[in-house]
Amino acid sequence: MNKSRVGLVYGGKSGEHEVSLQTAFAVMNAFDYNKYDIIPFYITKKGEWLKGEVRQSPFEKIEDLKLMNHSEGSQAALAVLFSRLNDGESSATLDLMFPLLHGTFGEDGTIQGLFEMANMPYVGAGVLASAAGMDKVVMKKLFAEAGLPQVGYRYFTRSQWMHDSYEIIVGVEDHLGYPCFVKPANLGSSVGISKAKDRDELERAINFALRYDIKVIVEEFVDAREIEVSVLGNDEPMASVPGEIVSSSEYYDYAAKYTDGQSQMLIPAPLDPELADRIRDAAIVAFQALEGSGISRADFFVRKSDQSILINEVNTMPGFTPYSMYPLLWRETGLDYATLLDRMIELALERYASKQALDYNND
Repeated sequence: MNKSRVGLVYGGKSGEHEVSLQTAFAVMNAFDYNKYDIIPFYITKKGEWLKGEVRQSPFEKIEDLKLMNHSEGSQAALAVLFSRLNDGESSATLDLMFPLLHGTFGEDGTIQGLFEMANMPYVGAGVLASAAGMDKVVMKKLFAEAGLPQVGYRYFTRSQWMHDSYEIIVGVEDHLGYPCFVKPANLGSSVGISKAKDRDELERAINFALRYDIKVIVEEFVDAREIEVSVLGNDEPMASVPGEIVSSSEYYDYAAKYTDGQSQMLIPAPLDPELADRIRDAAIVAFQALEGSGISRADFFVRKSDQSILINEVNTMPGFTPYSMYPLLWRETGLDYATLLDRMIELALERYASKQALDYNND
């Protein structure tokens, strides 16, 4: 049996570096090494690439992922990545790349563009869907175009804040009110997010969010349940059973997601079957609105007062940590972890083959 050689890429320059390491460790431990050989690629917080040796087994601990020993630098790592251009597909060193990077420079279309230029198949969303899925403002505009209801929001750049802070604050107060949520437009895992209950807290929250991005989005607060759905596929995506997040914190912040282990995940979510089906349908619409491929997780609010469904966001590279909702939802739907990884790789190769059939030369 010929084994596929998969490059796992993790770490990165974003604020979600440590989350990426957790995801990579979980995925590496879930692979069937009778089917796959793994080459680890670690991107440091400064952006340097390190390439490890081919592995037929997982690392023993997360710290090993940093490749402190037996690793090669950026030149060797990128030479392997671009091996298809140098040697052709038949003799390429890798069969595909599996990005496990979260946040900026990882799921925002930048590394996906690098893979496209290298003519390398890769797991997950393409350049457009990744970029749109990372920018919460662009995402919301696409959701609106697709007819998906969502919470009210305002957005602005650092430059606009510096010149028109008073007008921005008044606009938030008039259109959204308090409390409200302040977020960097291009980050995930709840990094940089704050809940503001008055004007002073709003100003502090905005300045905090601007540490992580040059664009900020402020969203209306809704008293709602938080429901998530996993999506898998390319042209004919499938939606998992919905799950519900019951946060250990006032809202589902970074600690509640990754460190305290106290938040509850109710799988499947205790929902009326008709409501659950409508949420699953909306997850597919959201996936297609971003022109998604491979995987995503769609997050919703279900307003407690009237059970209305509001799309929150789509995550094109959801976590695979032991606490992560994405694989747990598929397990409940009937796909175990190893089978899910196989399917993600199949979808990556399917998408690559479809694009290879296109005529780029116009000859």
